[in-house]
Amino acid sequence: MLTSIIGYPRIGNLRELKFASEKYFRGEITPEKLEETAKEIRRYNRTIQKNNGLDFIPSNDFSFYDGVLDTAFMLNVVPQRYTALRLSALDTYFAAARGYQGENGDVKALAMKKWYNTNYHYMVPEIDDRTEIKLVGTKPFEFFLEAAEDGISTEPVVIGAYTFLKLARYTGEKTAKDFVDSIAAAYSELLRKFGELGTKWIQIDEPSLVMDMTAEDITLFVSLYEKILADKNGVKVLVQTYFGDVRDGYDQLCELDFDGIGLDFVEGKKSLELVKTKSFPKDKVLFAGVVNGKNIWRNNYAHTLDIVLELKQFAGNLVLNTSCSLLHVPCTLANETKLSESVKKHFAYAEEKLAELAELKAIFSLDHPAEAEEYCRNAALHSEPRINENREVRDKIAHLTDSDFFRQPEFKEREKIQKERFCLPLLPTTTIGSFPQTKEVKAARTALRKGELSQEDYEKFIKKKIKECVALQEEIGLDVFVHGEFERNDMVEYFGECLDGYIFTEKAWVQSYGTRCVKPPVIWGDIKRAKPMTVKWSVYAQSLTDKPMKGMLTGPVTILNWSFPREDISLKESAFQIALAIREEVLDLEANGIRIIQVDEAALREKLPLRRSDWREDYLDWAIKAFRYVHSGVRCETQIHTHMCYSEFSDIIKEIDDMDADVITFEASRSDLTILDVLQKNNFRTEVGPGVYDIHSPRIPSKEEIKAAIDKMVERIPVSKLWINPDCGLKTRGNEETVPSLKHLVGAAIEARAAIHSPSSTFGL
Repeated sequence: MLTSIIGYPRIGNLRELKFASEKYFRGEITPEKLEETAKEIRRYNRTIQKNNGLDFIPSNDFSFYDGVLDTAFMLNVVPQRYTALRLSALDTYFAAARGYQGENGDVKALAMKKWYNTNYHYMVPEIDDRTEIKLVGTKPFEFFLEAAEDGISTEPVVIGAYTFLKLARYTGEKTAKDFVDSIAAAYSELLRKFGELGTKWIQIDEPSLVMDMTAEDITLFVSLYEKILADKNGVKVLVQTYFGDVRDGYDQLCELDFDGIGLDFVEGKKSLELVKTKSFPKDKVLFAGVVNGKNIWRNNYAHTLDIVLELKQFAGNLVLNTSCSLLHVPCTLANETKLSESVKKHFAYAEEKLAELAELKAIFSLDHPAEAEEYCRNAALHSEPRINENREVRDKIAHLTDSDFFRQPEFKEREKIQKERFCLPLLPTTTIGSFPQTKEVKAARTALRKGELSQEDYEKFIKKKIKECVALQEEIGLDVFVHGEFERNDMVEYFGECLDGYIFTEKAWVQSYGTRCVKPPVIWGDIKRAKPMTVKWSVYAQSLTDKPMKGMLTGPVTILNWSFPREDISLKESAFQIALAIREEVLDLEANGIRIIQVDEAALREKLPLRRSDWREDYLDWAIKAFRYVHSGVRCETQIHTHMCYSEFSDIIKEIDDMDADVITFEASRSDLTILDVLQKNNFRTEVGPGVYDIHSPRIPSKEEIKAAIDKMVERIPVSKLWINPDCGLKTRGNEETVPSLKHLVGAAIEARAAIHSPSSTFGL
C-alpha cells in the first residue's frame, strides 16, 4: 500500500520564511536572499518526506504568500492596477497580496477570505471582462525540476480550474462559464508541458467539490474536465478533494477520465457511504484521506484500520493519504522542548504524521495488521486516561435552560437606554482592540518569559504602555477607547493561559495568511476560568479617561475555533464550557465599572459546515447560543460589542443579527464594503461598524478615501446605527502607519457628521 500527502507546511520549522519575507519587505535583504531561504525550506520538506518513505511527494505546494494567488499569476489573472505599477514580478505579486504605496503608485491589496472551514486565508482572484486566462507562469515546472535535480520525483500540485473559477470575484458582466474554454486550454497546456518533462502524476486540488453543487455547477465542472482530460500527454491526473464529501458530484468524478480520486474520510460525512453504496471504479486509484491534516492528535490506528479494510472491499487500488494539506498543523514536535513526554506522545505535527503514514504502510503490509508492534503501541496510547474532568463545570452546562440564552430587555429598548447613557456623537469612532505590538512590547514579554524582567516591573511597563495608548487616543480624538492589549501575546492564547484545561506549545506555529502565523493552544481537559483575565487592565485604563473604555475579550466560538480541540467530546460541549468562563469575566468587568464590553467572534463562520443542510444542527444552533450565554446576564445599560473578520457573512447575516449584540464591527474594506448591501437588504437590526480601511496592508489610507467609504455606508445604513472603525485590530501594524491612519479616520468622521447635519443633507437623524 502506497502513501501520500496533499501538501506540507511552507513556513519552515522555525518560521524562517516569515522572517525572511519581512526582512525583504523592509528592504533588508535582496530577492536572491529571500529565494535562498525559500529553497532551503523546500529542500528540507522534500527530504523529510523522502526519508519517511512517502511514495507521492508534492511539489508546488510552496508559496511565498498564498497558493490561490500563485494560481492567479500562473493564469495571467492579475488586475491591471498591479501590473501598471511596473514593479518586478516578485514585487507585483506582493503588491497584490499586501497592497502598495510608494513612488510607483498607491493600490489596495486583493480581497482576502477564509479558506473554506479553516483559519487559513486566501487571496481572492479578480476577473474582469478584459481578463485573458492563459498559462503564463512557470513556477510549477521550476519546482518540479528543482526536486528532480535533488534526485526526488514529485507530484506537482495545482489549484483546480473549477475551484479557481468558483473562488474568483467577477467585476464585469462575464461569469465563470464565459472562461471555460480559456482556462481549460491553460490546464491542457499545463498537462502537456508536464508530460514533456516526464511527470508521472499531477495533483489537481478541487476542494469546491465538497460544497453544495447545483446542476449548473456540475455542468461547469464536467465541461471543464472533459476538455482538460482530452489529452493528458501521458500524465496521470489525481483530482484531490478535502474538507468534506463529494456527494453531489461523485458520479461525475467517477465517470471522468481521472486516474486517481482523493476523498476525505475524516471530515467527509458521507465519503465511506458513497464508496460502499456506489462502489469505486476499478481503473482508478483511491487516495484515502485517513490521517487528519487539521488536528494534532495521534492517529488512532484501530479506527483507520477499520476504514481501510472496508474500503479495500470496494477499491482495489488504495493509497493512504492525509485528509487535507498539512499546512494546517505545525511543522515538527522536535522543537517542543518544554512539553512533557506524557503530553507530547499524544501529538503528531506534520513531520510526525509522515511517520504515522510510514507506520500505517508497514502495518497494512502484514497479513495480520492488528498484531504489528506499531499497532499495539498505538492501541496502548489511545487506551490511556488523559482528560482532566471538572464536575462543577459539567453540571453547570448540563443544567442550562432556554432562559440562560436570552438577554432582557429586548434590543430596541436597550438601544434607547444606551444612547441616553453614552451620549456619543453621530458616527462614533473606535478601534477594534489592539494597538501596535512594537519591538519594545515584544522584548518586554520575552524578558519576562526568560526571567530577565520581574512580574512587578513587567506590569509597570504594561501600565506605561496603556497610559501612552490612552493619551494617544485622546490626541487623535477617538470617541470610544481601548487599552491596547499590550499584555496579550495572542487573542486566544492569552485567554487560554487564564483557563484551566488548556496546555500551550512552544513552537507550534501555523500559517494564517502570508507572514502571519499563529500558535493555537491545545484543549486538554474541561475548561474553567481560573482567575480574572482582563479586569485589572481594563479598570486601570478606564481610570485614565472620561471616555468609555471597552473591555476586550475573545468569544467562546473563536477561542474554540482557534485552538486545537479535543476529539473525545463534541465541539458544542467545549464551546459551552468556554462560554461559561467568558461569561464570568463579562460579569466581573461590568461589576468593576466597565460600561462597554467587546466579545470578539472573529472566527464565528470558520467551522460552519460547508453544506447548508448541516449548518443549523451541526453548528449554528450551539454557536449562536454560546455567544448569547456570554452576555445574557449583563444589565441593559451595558453595551455589548463583537467583531468578525474575513469571511462571507451574507448567507448567515440573520443568524449574526440573532447573536443579540448591541454593536457588531465587520471586516469590510478589502471586499469594497459589499456587506453594506447585505445589511440593507436584511434590515440588520444591530448597530454596525463596517471596517473603513484595511489594517493588513502597510499602506496609509487618506482622509478622502475613508470619507468616500463613510459616504457609501450612510447611503445604505441608517446613520444612527453606524460606527466608524478600522477593519481589524492594529497589533500587526507599526505606529508610523497606525497614527496617521486613525487621524484620517477621525477627520473623515468629523467631515461626514458635518455633512449629515448640514441643512441640505438628505439623511434623517
